[in-house]
Formats: sequence, structure tokens, C-alpha cells
Amino acid sequence: MNLRTYLLHNLKDALETFGLKSDDIPLLPTKDPALGDYSTSIAMSFAKQVNKPPIEFAEEIKTALSMDPEMVSSVTVTPPGFINFFQSESYSQSVLQSIITQGSAYGKNHSEKKKRANVEFVSANPTGPLTVGHGRQAVLGDTISNILEWHGYDVTREYYFNDAGRQMRILSESVQARYFELLDQPFVFPEDGYQGSYIKEIAQLIIDDHGNNLEKNSSEFRVVPEKYIFKDIKSSLKSIGISHDIFSNEKSFYDSGAIKKTVEALRDKNLVYEKDDATWLKTTSFGKDQDRVLIKSSGEPTYRLPDIAYHCNKLDRKFDLLVDIFGSDHMDTYPDVLSAVEALGYDISLIKILIHQFVTLLKNDEIVKMSTRKGDFVTLEELTNSYGSDVVRYFFIMRGMNSHLNFDLDLAQDQSEKNPVFYLQYAHARICNIIKRGNAEEITTKRDADFSLLTIGGEKELIRKLDQYRHIMQSAYETLEPQIVVNYLQELAGCFHKFYAECRVITDDKNLSEARLGLIESVKIILAAGMQILGVSTPERM
Repeated sequence: MNLRTYLLHNLKDALETFGLKSDDIPLLPTKDPALGDYSTSIAMSFAKQVNKPPIEFAEEIKTALSMDPEMVSSVTVTPPGFINFFQSESYSQSVLQSIITQGSAYGKNHSEKKKRANVEFVSANPTGPLTVGHGRQAVLGDTISNILEWHGYDVTREYYFNDAGRQMRILSESVQARYFELLDQPFVFPEDGYQGSYIKEIAQLIIDDHGNNLEKNSSEFRVVPEKYIFKDIKSSLKSIGISHDIFSNEKSFYDSGAIKKTVEALRDKNLVYEKDDATWLKTTSFGKDQDRVLIKSSGEPTYRLPDIAYHCNKLDRKFDLLVDIFGSDHMDTYPDVLSAVEALGYDISLIKILIHQFVTLLKNDEIVKMSTRKGDFVTLEELTNSYGSDVVRYFFIMRGMNSHLNFDLDLAQDQSEKNPVFYLQYAHARICNIIKRGNAEEITTKRDADFSLLTIGGEKELIRKLDQYRHIMQSAYETLEPQIVVNYLQELAGCFHKFYAECRVITDDKNLSEARLGLIESVKIILAAGMQILGVSTPERM
């Protein structure tokens, strides 16, 4: 049990002696080591309820606490009512011993072992190369999958795409037009067609294989573009270390009859009706201000219908958790989908919807303008080729998904500590170099090193930060917010750089050297474990 969990248990027990309960006890690391390692404001939260001054109630809570001296050396109360906890030297030593012993397995929570999770992400229709917006979703999905796996889940990464709708028809028509254009034959380019250079490349491939023998509306104009673009999509994802276990497509739900069955099931629940030659979903039954079209008068379904069938299918596959990662353009549709799925008798509490905001590329503090439809955009693969997988992955998740992301191309190219990726990787490489130098002088990492010698502020701060790792990973799991891990690793790297400026690791005192080497070895282990979750490499030299 880590110190934070131990303190929370004891605080909860202490509150119960006063007849109080709380499932959300504030307990944060202190910014000032003089005020301990952790501090809580719980006395101030309940002061009015017990009709006592906060500082008086804090003293009473302190008295009610039962602290193990092996975990906590002292407890203090400071105005206006904070309770502060100082971890014991023996506990600090145990943190380092555990990290060195367990290595990359340190802190892993297997509470969800044997559970199955499905994470759906990217899911871009195969109408063109992946853009930077798709890239953000890709990295979010893969990193969240890593976090779930860290907690014991068997994760299936799934890609679902629309291969039966309007966009695919327009793609086919666009390629067909370029095919006849290249053959100097009459053509009509669709008004809202795809104009990227890749359209002509696909058309040329078709010419290379079939010459001028294809008729209008040939199946090749549908099959070849989808195959070509998907090959490109998979290549782009591979360039940033991402692969999917399953590719599902909308057409399969039509072919299997699942779409028809879904409409019939909704009709049986009195949730669909006909109006103006269209089929409507009674979203007003779900609290919406108006009903939504399920099937257009043209016979073409809206996104809601296949998405309902698809989510029923995923739930039928008996996953314990479903995570959907969408762009903000899904804000209006997904609540209707979930409500319909629930109305059909499924447990939607198993479904977690994550919405991310868009990405803007900045160059020289100016926005790089992009238009996917016009073919004027920066692809994910171009971004990766220019700046590397590590930078691309890190930049995409260093801001919360609810925040608009400005991807600074100038910063991404910077090879200094201003670049957060460089800063993090440099910390890892520097530690590797120090350990190598220590080993050359026969100073090695030992689990039983005398860690009681680590008494300087920078040393203690590092140990405290290392102890927070398990809590950080738990928070990242509970919220599915990867930037929590990003922020922690930056702080850990910062603590290390500060420590290194304050303390020599390899000294004339062998015992002290071994203790400090064990300390930075622990930092190296946690940095590497965290960076692996983010999908960022850990160079030993820079």
C-alpha cells in the first residue's frame, strides 16, 4: 500500500469516529517540504457541520488518527486547519527498494485482470490520408489502451469505418472523373468531390491495371480507392507505433441484416415512425427537443442507425468496457445512439464516450490553414516524417482532450529543454550515462543500499515524486486522461534535473554513491515505464 492510500484509509476511519463520512477526502502533495509530504483540508470541510473552528477540529482528527511509525514519522496541524503528514525514513527507503526490485512492473494494478475492453479510435472513413486531427485521436486511443492494459485489461483496439455511405460514393465518383480525365475522355467531376493529388494517383493505378477498358460506375472505382487509402492509413498509423486488432465496417451490418433488425427492434419499442417519406427516431422520448431522421427519404440512413447497430454488436461481444473516442463533431449524435441502445435493453454504463477537440498547426505563431475536401492539408505521415514519432505522439497528448490543441511546429523542431520531449528523453539518457560511469567505478545499484543517507531536499523530493507514480496511474485509469501521465513525467524529470544540479551522484563516499545511484535508477525505471505507456522511446544517449 502506498502512503497516499494508507493516509486516506486512516482519515476515513478517523472521520467515522465523529460520525462523519466522506468518499472524496482531499489529500494533496505539499508544495513546501517543511509542511510535510501530504496535506488535507478535511477539517475545514466539516468544521461547520461539527460546529467547531477548523484548527480545533483538525487537532481532534489528528488525535483520532492511528499512524504506523513505519509509514508516517509525524503529523502536524497548521492554520487555518490543514493536517500535514511526514512520511517516515523507512517508508521512503521501501519505495526505492520496491521500484528497484519490481522494475517496470512496479505499481501495476491487476484489479481488472481477466476483464476485456474494446477501444474504438481513429475510425476515419477511407476517403483520404489521415490528417493531424485523426492523429490526435489515434494517439489518444492507443495511449488509453496502454493505460487499460497496465491495469490488467485485455484490450481490443478496433477501427470502425463507413464504407456504405455518401462519402464513399463521392470518393468513387471523384476517382472515376480523374480516370476519364487522364484518358482525355469526357468527365464530370462531382461538385463536392475530393480534390487531393492522391485521387489522380489512384486513377492512374487503375489505368495501369485496366487501361481504358472500364465503363462508367465500374466496381473498380469503389474497390481500388478503398484498398489504396486503407493501405496508406495503416502505414501512417504504423509510423507512430499504432496497429488495430479489428477493422469493422458499416457495410457488413447491412449484409448481415443487422441494420434491418435494429430498425424492427426500435419499431417494436415504438421509437420510430414514418413522416415525409423518411423514417424518424423518437429522440423526444430521450429528452431531446425534437426527433431526428434515422433513414432519409432517399433511403440512405443517417449516422445514427448504423452506429446503434454497431454498438449493440459490440455489447453482444461481451466486453466489460467499451471506450469510444470521437471528435467534437459527434457531440450531437452519440447521446441519441446511446439512448437508443439502452432502449433496446443494453447496459450503456459499460460504454465510455471520450470527446476530443480539434488540432491547429502553428508555424511562426501563425495558423497553418488546411482544407481536407480541397486536398490542402498536412497528413499525419508528413508530420511524422518531419518531426518523428516521439514528438508527434507526445504533442498530441500533452493537453487534455477537452482542450483545443495548438501543435507548435517550431517547438516540435527545437532540440533544447524548451521541447518537452527532449527534456524528458534527456533526463533518461543522462541517468543512463551516470549509471554507466558508476558501474565503471564498481558502484552499482543495490536494493539493500543505505537509502537512509538520502537526506538532502532534492533527494527527498525525488522520492516523494516517485511514490506518487501509483496514484498518478490510478488517476489516469479512472479519468482516461493520458495528459495526467504526461504532466507527472515532466515533473519527475524536473525533480531529477534539480537533484542533479544539487547533488553529485558519484562521490568519494561509496555508500552515499550507491544510495544515490539507486535513487536515480528508480527514476530511470519510472520514466521508462511512463514513457512506454505514452509510446515514446527512451534513448540511452542523446
